[in-house]
Amino acid sequence: MVRRGSTKTLCRAAHAVARNNLATAFGHVSMRAGKELVITPPLPLSQARSDLCRSIPLDADELPPGIPKEAWLHLAIYRARPDVAAICRAQPEVATALASAGVAIQPLHGQGTFCGVPVPVFTEAELVRDSDRGVRLARALGDDPALILKGNGALTVATDPGRAVARMWVLEASARMNATAAAAGNPTPLSETEQAAWRATETELLGRIWAHLDHTDEENNR
Repeated sequence: MVRRGSTKTLCRAAHAVARNNLATAFGHVSMRAGKELVITPPLPLSQARSDLCRSIPLDADELPPGIPKEAWLHLAIYRARPDVAAICRAQPEVATALASAGVAIQPLHGQGTFCGVPVPVFTEAELVRDSDRGVRLARALGDDPALILKGNGALTVATDPGRAVARMWVLEASARMNATAAAAGNPTPLSETEQAAWRATETELLGRIWAHLDHTDEENNR
């Protein structure tokens, strides 16, 4: 039984992804719920509704009906990363373009440290629609908080759906900054000391960014 509070949280996160132009037709948000995950339906994120969200046991060896086929990547990450409680899967255009050009996304500003140094890239361009590829993707993510998928967007992880969405927003902002800096001159990442100082504020600042991205919408009143 999917708890309504969990699905409302997911739908708010999904709507924020769509509203902030981080995805169009494709993407999903999930969260850990005990020994299961709860995930948004295989629809554009702007159309996510509580009654369409579904749960999957974390030890599932097949996907039930009504589940996005890329749920395999969510399962693999939750199995490999006990610290992860939420995943945002979206299509940030600039981050995807930089990865396609072989340009590493470095932390040029403080918030950029929230996404990896540099942000890793999963080099298999095929859709992640089977368990084995999901496992390989989880290995590519490793202990990092974000991963770009070659030719297919990105994912971010966090302790809750709101912060996962906030990190996706930061990833795309960091990608734009990297592209702009590269066009203007020689981008210089923050020093290790500066990066560590910013990472110490991550939980607080991602929460603040989520408050900026989140708006009351129809889902809150359902």
